[in-house]
Amino acid sequence: MKRPVESSVSLPEPDGVLLVEDVHQRFFRTSVALSLAQVKNVIPPLDIIKVLNANGVKFVLVGAHGIAGWMRKPRATQDVDLVVMNQHVKKATRALLKAFPQLEAEDEEVVVRLRDRESKEVLIDLLKQRELYREVFKHTQMASEAGESFRIPSLELALAMKYAAMISPNRPLEKVHQDAHDFIVMVKGNPKYNRDTLQTLGEVVFSGGGEELLEMIRKAAAGERLDL
Repeated sequence: MKRPVESSVSLPEPDGVLLVEDVHQRFFRTSVALSLAQVKNVIPPLDIIKVLNANGVKFVLVGAHGIAGWMRKPRATQDVDLVVMNQHVKKATRALLKAFPQLEAEDEEVVVRLRDRESKEVLIDLLKQRELYREVFKHTQMASEAGESFRIPSLELALAMKYAAMISPNRPLEKVHQDAHDFIVMVKGNPKYNRDTLQTLGEVVFSGGGEELLEMIRKAAAGERLDL
């Protein structure tokens, strides 16, 4: 296997039926609560979202907070991950450093990492539009919390992002297995998806990735082991 070195779904709840946006709001709140309870010095995602919205930054909330509704098994996370429109990366960095003076920025090729000055832990990742993320704003849906609106990945994009992470040759093994967990629970919790969109996004990851992504989804749905 050679690799390189907008959706509408129905999400039934066991105890009743929730609208899609209610599901994302519910599990976003849970992932935030878990993070605040378990992680030292974490910055609440909503505080970051408010700053970016106030400064007109176009972004998509990704990472554990962004896909919590698709997973339905939210978990704590130390950092907040956002894909930022390339033209807005510098503006976003300046606004967040002003709002959170305890942070310092490291501008890398694909991401601006905002670290706590004392602990050096990464608390915010501003991901640039490279590779799969070039397509990010074409595959989102709106979410809202406490009067703030923001974009999160579509189901198809969320699956493609986890797929890209799982096959990355530079990804630490422990993170690959966490990615696989997230991928599997999203597949099992969301049986309706757009195959054509997944095919297209998989091909963005690498040539031939569309078929492999669909095969991984088939295996996850069937309870088969994924080849990582």
